[in-house]
Amino acid sequence: MPLPSLSVSSLVLRARQLETEAIQCLARRVELVDAIGQCIDALQRERGASSIYLASGGQRFGDERLAAVSESLPSENRVRVLFEQHVQAGSGASPRLLSLMAWVLLDLDALPELRQRIAQRRLSAQDSILAYSRLIGSQVELVFHLADAALHPAVSRQLVALVHLLQGKELAGQERALGGQLFASGQRDEEQQQRIAHLIEAQERSLAVFEEFADPAQAEAWQQGQLTPHIAQIERLRRTLCSTGSRVALDPAQAESWFQVTSQRISQMWQLEVSLVQALQHDCQQQIEASQAQLQDAQELLDQLRQNPPAHTHAVERFFSAHGADLPPPVLAPLSNVAEPTRQTAQAAGDSPLVELLQAQSARLASMEAELESAKRALNDRKVIERAKGALMSRLGLSEEAAYRALQKAAMDHNKRLVDMAEAALALPDLAFSSGRERPPAR
Repeated sequence: MPLPSLSVSSLVLRARQLETEAIQCLARRVELVDAIGQCIDALQRERGASSIYLASGGQRFGDERLAAVSESLPSENRVRVLFEQHVQAGSGASPRLLSLMAWVLLDLDALPELRQRIAQRRLSAQDSILAYSRLIGSQVELVFHLADAALHPAVSRQLVALVHLLQGKELAGQERALGGQLFASGQRDEEQQQRIAHLIEAQERSLAVFEEFADPAQAEAWQQGQLTPHIAQIERLRRTLCSTGSRVALDPAQAESWFQVTSQRISQMWQLEVSLVQALQHDCQQQIEASQAQLQDAQELLDQLRQNPPAHTHAVERFFSAHGADLPPPVLAPLSNVAEPTRQTAQAAGDSPLVELLQAQSARLASMEAELESAKRALNDRKVIERAKGALMSRLGLSEEAAYRALQKAAMDHNKRLVDMAEAALALPDLAFSSGRERPPAR
């Protein structure tokens, strides 16, 4: 059986084709991230309005809730359409990606019933927040997987920034919903106050990673946004919410103010998210055009090579032609005669432009290795820390916040990075983190 035809030129061209296809796949994923981001933003507003509507006994935010539902529907439909495209053959979808899409679709299918129960006030404000947060959580997880699976050196840092901005925005949305519930009900709740404190701290962690990986202009825009008057108002309302020692009931009329100023902050995050997605789409398009141009250049180079064989090959052909018997045998000039080889003489000595093409491609990929590795590390560190928190919560009976604080304290005590202690927690949580805790008696 004959072996399939294989050549250096076909491998080089195929490598360029695959590079173009990979960037095109990345562009499709960025489009899906954009659609999911819009859906999340609409559902976040719907969640916040619904929490105030239910906590106030249907007296507040009825119209706002209906408007939020209407705004959510187009974004839901767009997500469904793009899901269908990613199921098609050749889309590059992985089994894990399709499974996450199935989870999101399952939650979207349950939305009409959830909305009906809220409209009929057959659901508590707390349960509605949980339902929406669960739905949004599956979408955030899908975006994280899209970024993790689609890392490309040209856009890796932007993807990491986007993932953590999206996560910070969702935490801010949960804070808006919980705070709105408390204000609208007029009642302080220590458990909810503790949740709000945890959400504030978690937001800061996510947004710190966003600033680290974002474009300097985007990071500066975020910092400038923190100096606006509505941020100071948020801080005042936060103090009102979290004053656990006060016996005075909350003023339900402040629900509107809380929703307004927290929405302004979330809107600022949304504008940054839109800016990041647009930058990603622009960079993907530039990468596609550059890759296609390089592919065309490679084809032209190979065609030129075929049409213009090396000078020594011409000499060999002339020597063995019908009229070449009187010609001297074809020999190459000794390299010692070449003091400063030019590009042409180097090629005549066997240094092919195809070799230069391969060398240039290798150098380009190598130069992007450090940046890609940095982005992968940031995403991997987050995975390890989240897994470690889960392990501590399960094995030591800690809350999520207590588990994170245990990791922080252990990292400081041992002068190690947080991710190093997270790895230790996964390996030996009892030994590394249970000192000082009373163990249950042996049975």
